[in-house]
Amino acid sequence: MAASTSTITSTQTSVPLNKSTFRLTGPYGDWRDDLQSQGYAVVKSVITPEKAKLYQQKALEWLSSFDTSLDLNDPSTWTTENLPFQSKVNTFNKYGVAHEKFMWDARMEPKILEAFARIWGTDELLVSFDALNITLPNRADKPAQRPWPHVDQSPLRRGLHCVQGIINLSHAGPEDGSLIVLPRSNTVTEQFFDTETDRATWETKDIRFISETEMKWFEERDMKPLKVMAEPGDLILWDSRTIHWGGEPTVESDTIRTVIYASYSPATWARPEELERKREAFESFQATTHWAHDNVVPREKEAYLPDGSLDPRNRSEPLQKPERTEKLLKLAGVKPY
Repeated sequence: MAASTSTITSTQTSVPLNKSTFRLTGPYGDWRDDLQSQGYAVVKSVITPEKAKLYQQKALEWLSSFDTSLDLNDPSTWTTENLPFQSKVNTFNKYGVAHEKFMWDARMEPKILEAFARIWGTDELLVSFDALNITLPNRADKPAQRPWPHVDQSPLRRGLHCVQGIINLSHAGPEDGSLIVLPRSNTVTEQFFDTETDRATWETKDIRFISETEMKWFEERDMKPLKVMAEPGDLILWDSRTIHWGGEPTVESDTIRTVIYASYSPATWARPEELERKREAFESFQATTHWAHDNVVPREKEAYLPDGSLDPRNRSEPLQKPERTEKLLKLAGVKPY
């Protein structure tokens, strides 16, 4: 199984299509068959429940380190003023969190690396410097986020370029927060772009939101949203062409969703300029995107309050830095294989 990509020129658009030559060529008789046909898969027990609980504890300790007024046992304290800056979709990517030791320890778990090596056919991998998601259920000061279906791959890219991952550290049942996917949408998104959208609107940016009206096209093909069920220690994987979004917990949930986003891809796919961006982001403790080898866009480092002022709790580096081992530096793209 070769892991390579190539660019072909199209005369139909001023920007050439970037077509991956990589293919999943199942049946495999394992979770890769789901990834290929359904666009997502759950790899069970890549981390023991005990270790997943430990990683969750580290994440919650990190969250609690910003304000003594925050009590994770008291929902009345789960307010914006008691929390560090968080995106609308409950992710944290500032304060150096992407490079906290517990984040890197989780990324380097052997069975997680093994899963991605089985996808790509190589163990010489790069990893994304992705976000931490801690969703506090039923916050009184924050309305539930509406669905925001999207794909994390530009219409200008064709084929399988990126497999995203969630290292699941909490129970994800029917009432809890979890990933929502549109099964099988990975098999038709390119057809959708070609037949239902204007090429002049296509952007190179590796995110494309799908409107409510556009979702009807997929519904007509019997594709319905599904909440992914998972246990602490499971790995959730999905093709970046799969329509997905973060599902909010219902009022019946009291689970604090805790997950680490991590994507891996072959190191040979990264261009020198992308490796340089990874190195710079690594050295400055910045988060990047869901992609590991391309689309490496460092996130803004400083955290600002809603009024636009710099958060006085802003951090320029992690609380606990990881050990810069050879394995870590290769995954980070700082040291070549």
